[in-house]
Parts: sequence; structure tokens; C-alpha cells
Amino acid sequence: MDNFTPFSALAGGALIGAGIVLLMIANGRIAGVSGILGSAVQPDGPEWRWRVGFIVGLVGGAALAMATGVAPVSIEITGSLPLLIGGGLLVGFGTQLGSGCTSGHGVCGLARLSPRSLVATGLFMASGAATVFVMRHMIGG
Repeated sequence: MDNFTPFSALAGGALIGAGIVLLMIANGRIAGVSGILGSAVQPDGPEWRWRVGFIVGLVGGAALAMATGVAPVSIEITGSLPLLIGGGLLVGFGTQLGSGCTSGHGVCGLARLSPRSLVATGLFMASGAATVFVMRHMIGG
């Protein structure tokens, strides 16, 4: 972790928190990104507009930060396309199985002291640690 900067981490966390609180106040909704995205791809009803706006804001905010140099990012993807597609499908399956994602359970659910979110977040973390262990030490990927 050579490029960790506490200020940017704090600012990012504060912005995420502010966005979550704003969504809760404005719409009475929890910011679970997988649920928002899942419903945004099914255009029906008034819910669809704010969900699409939320997703556009996520992507647009990151693009704006990169374009202005606020968040200079250099990403190198070394995995194969089938592995990336498989991983994406597994994440999608996991969010359906767990009734939410890390943002819904890990950020919003834990802040609301939800026991279900505590279990889900613990399982997310354990699954991630197990995946890293298997990929690095057993498969060698």
C-alpha cells in the first residue's frame, strides 16, 4: 500500500456517507447498489428514474474525478476475459443469494445495527479472504 493517503480515504468515506444519508432522506431508500442497478435495468414506474440517475452519478463522478486529476488511476487488468465474466456472474449470484451487496449490508446495514447485515458482511469478508487464499496459494493465480 504505497499510495494510501488518509485524507482522500476520509474524504471518500465522508462523501459516501453523505450520499447514503441524502438518499435515505430524499427517497427513504437504502443505498444498496446491486438492488439499485438490478431495478434500473428494468424500466418501469417512477422508481426507475432515480435509480438510473444514481448509477449515472456513480460512473460520472468517478469519470469526473479521473478527468480532473483528482483521482489519477492506472488500472491493469491481468485476468482472462472468461475469468472476469465468471467472477462477475458469481458476484451477481451472491448479491441475489445474500439479498444485497457490500454497500447495502456493509455500509447501510451495519450503520443501522442490522443483525442480518452483520452476518452478511462477515460472510462477504470470509469469502473474499478464502478466494484470495485459494487463488494465491493453492492455484497460484
